[in-house]
Amino acid sequence: MTKSAPSKPPQGEPVQLDSKRLSFGEFIALMALLMSLVALSTDAMLPALSAMGEDLQTSSIQQLQLIVTVLFAGMAIGQLLYGPLSDQTGRKTSIYLGLGLFMVGSLLSWFAQDFSLMLIGRFLQGLGAAGPKIVIVALIRDLHSGPSMARIMSFIMGVFILVPALAPTMGQGIYLLWGWRAIFFSFILLGAIGGLWLAIRQGETLPKERRIKITPSNLWSGIRETLTTPSALGYMLASGLIFGPFVGYLSSAQQIFQNIYGVGEQFPYYFAALALAIGLASMVNGKLVMTMGMLPLVRRALVAVIVISGLFIALSAPYGFVPPLAFFVAAFMLLFFAIGILFGNFNSLAMEDVGQIAGIASALIGAIGTFLAMLVAMFVGLFDQSSLLPLSAAFTISGLITLALVEITAKAAARRAALAAE
Repeated sequence: MTKSAPSKPPQGEPVQLDSKRLSFGEFIALMALLMSLVALSTDAMLPALSAMGEDLQTSSIQQLQLIVTVLFAGMAIGQLLYGPLSDQTGRKTSIYLGLGLFMVGSLLSWFAQDFSLMLIGRFLQGLGAAGPKIVIVALIRDLHSGPSMARIMSFIMGVFILVPALAPTMGQGIYLLWGWRAIFFSFILLGAIGGLWLAIRQGETLPKERRIKITPSNLWSGIRETLTTPSALGYMLASGLIFGPFVGYLSSAQQIFQNIYGVGEQFPYYFAALALAIGLASMVNGKLVMTMGMLPLVRRALVAVIVISGLFIALSAPYGFVPPLAFFVAAFMLLFFAIGILFGNFNSLAMEDVGQIAGIASALIGAIGTFLAMLVAMFVGLFDQSSLLPLSAAFTISGLITLALVEITAKAAARRAALAAE
């Protein structure tokens, strides 16, 4: 790169570069809101999917799932753009651009009269939401590294998870009162609130002297450095593999609870219960990571994913892989608790050795991880959705592969560190 590597970021509380100094709690809340737009755009729509399909003249389960998965496609592509842009123009400018696109996409979906226009709007929503999602990681990396960053990310995830926990209830309430189109108006409103809050309260974290002019050579240098850094490459692939089944769950949650279990309007409450398990895990991780470290927690969480999903398959087989609802909810709460441990740690592990190119690195890590997760989710969706076998098997298989990949990555990173120390 043409710029020298920046000094190591501070390890304590967030420190702003100008006079805008947020408290720890406000910083967490703002970052969580901006990162939550993807989850909000996914989960608030779930109770209204069937009604949307009727109005847009499609009833195919696979087509309805596209309303969710096309959002992730836009997000995956968008992540490649915002990270490098934020390295050149600063973090806040890139976030504003993303919020603008997100609101334009929400506007298109709000007024969509056919399924194709809805998908275009959803793609733009994902393309826009990628801005806050990916740049926030770089912004936090400007201020923190290692376990400190994992701690911050865990607390953000703990607050952030309230969004998928509450979003289906919010979406269902809006849908029942004003129809499904009003849900998209709520997205525009929240995007505007997040942008104004950021502008008024949060200072820029990347000073002009540390910004990198994005040229083809600089961009290629950053991509090459990210992909040849064992920790960045390995943990990026690991996160995509293990989160693929989770994206598959998000795409099929409405079918699971309403079609398989017939919970009707109680769906948001069951969905929230599972989401809160992830939030609890993120909070627990924020406490444990400073003493136990990221890698030991990741290893334990992956073993838990493998064991819990494997036992679920074995114990649900006598029921034709559709066990009683209480058993499914209890088992998946434990499973999602383990997944929640992974959320903050994988991002921090992948970013640990590439802080000097945080924007480009976070973009590449986020985009490739999201593409991989989306492909896994789409593959799972090809199988018969009348039972829980495809989803639970996906968690088991992905968990095994991810654990092996983590061990390979940890050894490669250790060898690299030893060579650098010589």
